[in-house]
Amino acid sequence: MSSDFQTTPEIILDPHAGPVALTRQLCDIPSVSGNEQSIADAVAATLRAHAPHLTVTRDGDTLVARTELGRDRRVAIAGHLDTVPINANLPVRDETDAATGEEYIWGRGTVDMKAGVAVQLALAVELNAPAVDLTWIWYDNEEVASDLSGLGRAMRNRPELFEADFAILGEPSNGTIEGGCNGTLRARVTLRGKRAHSARSWMGVNAIHRAGALLAQLAAYEPERIVVDGLEYREGLNAVRIDGGVAGNVIPDHCSFDVNYRFAPSRSGDEAAAFVREFFAEADEVEIVDLAAGARPGLDAPLAQRFVAAVGQEPKAKFGWTDVSRFSALGIPAVNFGPGDPLLAHADDERVPVSQIESSAVALREWLSSDISR
Repeated sequence: MSSDFQTTPEIILDPHAGPVALTRQLCDIPSVSGNEQSIADAVAATLRAHAPHLTVTRDGDTLVARTELGRDRRVAIAGHLDTVPINANLPVRDETDAATGEEYIWGRGTVDMKAGVAVQLALAVELNAPAVDLTWIWYDNEEVASDLSGLGRAMRNRPELFEADFAILGEPSNGTIEGGCNGTLRARVTLRGKRAHSARSWMGVNAIHRAGALLAQLAAYEPERIVVDGLEYREGLNAVRIDGGVAGNVIPDHCSFDVNYRFAPSRSGDEAAAFVREFFAEADEVEIVDLAAGARPGLDAPLAQRFVAAVGQEPKAKFGWTDVSRFSALGIPAVNFGPGDPLLAHADDERVPVSQIESSAVALREWLSSDISR
């Protein structure tokens, strides 16, 4: 295996133990966003020790491992290494549902998305002669602002490493395919007023009261359901933070609140921004502070259709934003596929079924080993 980086890791994982055991190992390496060096070092050391068939490039705490077999098609398979903050939910533990007998691994990162990373790492080591060339990607800073993304940074720095005909992101999808993703936008809506003593409130203009009218309009809004390429996406427009007030006896001259808009992939980022500005037209200022476009399902690509057939389940829409959008922006059809219930992502009782880890690995292994290159 060739490499353009040096590292002296303390942890070497055991990919031959299988993706279930590897999930436990990966989750027990804390990797809250911004602190991914230890887990990136461990993945890099594992590839060096066990995967001589891969050429590995490192960009910060993002790793790109590629086969160079001269195949006609290339598939990129990616997963993020970071998690949201830990809250007394590490180290992981095993649990069994008394009613169903289902076995779970419980703890931070099990769903979002170290079980998916474990499946990918185990297969990256195992598959030294796949039917297509493979690009395995593990990256940092997915759970924070999009401009910090290690995937985005590496794509800018080394775009040639990401050329592919199809991409799979291992985000939790209950072991089925979720096509595309919603876009996401955050806006800061500002109302201004005039300060006055609260005993003589008529001398001022209350910015919080002005904001109240817009918040009532927002509460009454019914988000759309939009069908895109056969999959139904649900939009959402919600206030997520508010700030205002001066003192207990002062009419406030400023109030602002943050809004998160989750929009269907049929809308562009510019269209989403225009919608939000129009919706809050009565505000004094609407500032777009974060914007990431969605991605259409990408299920019309031949490789995607063969993958759907291999998984054997009806695809669904991905309601949240994921990095399939970055691949879509490069003209690469991309889908989400990984173990774990996305409704448990970021939850304190995050847990992944062992059966989904195993079935996801089987489906991906069989597909990558079959004749899918034509």
